[in-house]
Amino acid sequence: MDMLENIDAVIFDLDGSLIDSMWIWPAVDEEFLAKYHLTPPDCFQEAMEGKSYTETARLFLELFPELDSTVEAIMQEWTDMTYELYTTQVGLKEGAYDFIRKLHRQGVKLGIATSNTREVVEAALDALEISQFFDSVHTACEVAAGKPSPDVYLLVAEELGADPSRCLVFEDVPMGILAGKNAGMKVCGVDDEFSRPQEARKKELADYYIQSYSDIENALYEVLK
Repeated sequence: MDMLENIDAVIFDLDGSLIDSMWIWPAVDEEFLAKYHLTPPDCFQEAMEGKSYTETARLFLELFPELDSTVEAIMQEWTDMTYELYTTQVGLKEGAYDFIRKLHRQGVKLGIATSNTREVVEAALDALEISQFFDSVHTACEVAAGKPSPDVYLLVAEELGADPSRCLVFEDVPMGILAGKNAGMKVCGVDDEFSRPQEARKKELADYYIQSYSDIENALYEVLK
């Protein structure tokens, strides 16, 4: 089965799906928590999965009432902590550049639907010199709810002029895969070191699965449904 058959648009999650950046966030969380002497509760990482930048900042204020801050201030602090890393230390996932360039040349519409913040996203895309390939870029901060809500995927599909049923999503975590499925789209799970412990759940939810984008060109991807 060709995963690109009957597909008019391909929409990528960013972190862990298109770019190798998930390693940044555990260190940021650790530094932030240490700075303010905060002790995270159990299932702290799981509670943040899929949430938008804005929703995650709100969650921090709920979990840590001792934080004398605002959503906007927390978001800006995280941006300040990560901006240089995203522009100097983050690379594309293996095979991703060739894959998106090929799709672009074939006239497939390309979009990004991410939980990250726009400032960081645009800086990363520019640094990687891939901004020109994407016809629509939106963050979950721009819609009513983050993943697993389908809102950000539906927004990107609408801007691309693509029917959701003819969209293919690439996602690296279960909440993101659910967001794509809830939008009525096909979803390909992407291997990433950060979410590898959730691989079984990812494969349970996704339609396809890749270890790298080279698997698509080489027809080595898994067909799950």
